Amino acid sequence: MTLPVPRPGLVIRYSFLWSTEHDRGGIEGAKDRPCAIVVATPRDADGHIHTIVAPITHSPPPDNSASIEIPPTVCRALDLDGGRHWLRLDELNRFLWPGYDVRPRSDGSYAYGMLPPALFEQLRRGILQLQQTRKTRVVSRDD
Repeated sequence: MTLPVPRPGLVIRYSFLWSTEHDRGGIEGAKDRPCAIVVATPRDADGHIHTIVAPITHSPPPDNSASIEIPPTVCRALDLDGGRHWLRLDELNRFLWPGYDVRPRSDGSYAYGMLPPALFEQLRRGILQLQQTRKTRVVSRDD
């Protein structure tokens, strides 16, 4: 399968590197997980698409203001497992598309589908609010 065109709201499989892993010197995420694309810029003069993703996790958030629980209907539409899932607003990865960390799913595809527009807007607004209070960690994966 070919890589999808990156666009905001698309959920992809990605080797997400948490800031705590990065702080310990890690350069590779501990596991591949669904992540929502938050930003995908138009190609720059060098042909790069600058991309930012937010992770989806099973772990209940330590701070409710730093995450959004994904409704079960959306989880089913994205073909996520039956557990509860949260979009984290306070942890982001930045990379040049496609980078080395976009990974295929078991069926060979790279994407789960699109977040509903209202949920994506909630994600976008939540990240912007946390950025104003400097509570968002962005790990660059291109360093």
